[in-house]
This record gives sequence, structure tokens and C-alpha cells, in this order.
Amino acid sequence: MTQIGFYHLTRSPLEQALPKLLDKALAAGFRAVVMAGSPERVEALNDRLWTYEPESWLPHGSAKDGDAALQPIWLTHTDENPNAATILVMCDGTASSMVATFSRCLDLFDGNDPEAVQAARERWKQWKAEGHTLIYYQQGDGGGWVEKART
Repeated sequence: MTQIGFYHLTRSPLEQALPKLLDKALAAGFRAVVMAGSPERVEALNDRLWTYEPESWLPHGSAKDGDAALQPIWLTHTDENPNAATILVMCDGTASSMVATFSRCLDLFDGNDPEAVQAARERWKQWKAEGHTLIYYQQGDGGGWVEKART
């Protein structure tokens, strides 16, 4: 089964946390798909990944850029894996029907939004019932991730 990490954003917004997680995934040799909630969000994240730190560069693309198979990070608002990624990052409350096809999934949700927290709990219950390995991380005081629960 797939390992799904729930990342409870409490200290920083998605735009700050996502690039750091993707940086780690690429450094470990993985390819990733990032599934966002809308085409507009995809383009905002696309812009953010180019500018999140002056000395950093995350190779990525979206449907606007094309050549999905060549992109180490693919940004999309649809449930797809056109770059043969092994990691799926779900944002904005999105949920993929393909979690079982990835070796690892990350579910990033806004801990300051009660509806987002409740929706994440529902996804946890669903994926637990499907037999996936679940890990719950919460941002610590310094912004790093602290494991709080595991199935």
C-alpha cells in the first residue's frame, strides 16, 4: 500500500512549505506531481516555484509549458501522472483516485481553516479504510515537521 503523509500547515502557508518539500523529493531522486485545486492555483504555484528563493531552482512545468514527460515536477489540477512520478502532492483539499499507484503521497492542508481540517480527517478515514499507511505531521514552532501519529 501507499504511504500517505498528512502535512498540517500551522506556521507557514502552502506557498512556503511546498517548495521545501519538493526540494527534498528532487534531492532524493524522485519525480513529483502536484495536484492543486484549480488552473489558477496551478499557475500561481508555477510562478512561486521559480521565485521562492533567489538561489534555488526547482525544475517544473504545467500544461501551459507542455512536455510533461520531461518535467521532474508536474503541476496540474487534474488527477493524472504524465511524468511517471512516484510522489503525489495534493493541495487545496484535492484527493486523487490514483494514490495506490504512487509510492508516496503528501496531503498538505491549512490547519487554520476548520473546513480544510475536517476534510483532511475524512480523507484520513477513507485512506485508512483502504489500507494505506498514514502518517500525520504537524509544523513545529520552528516550522519543521513533527510526526504526531502513524497507522
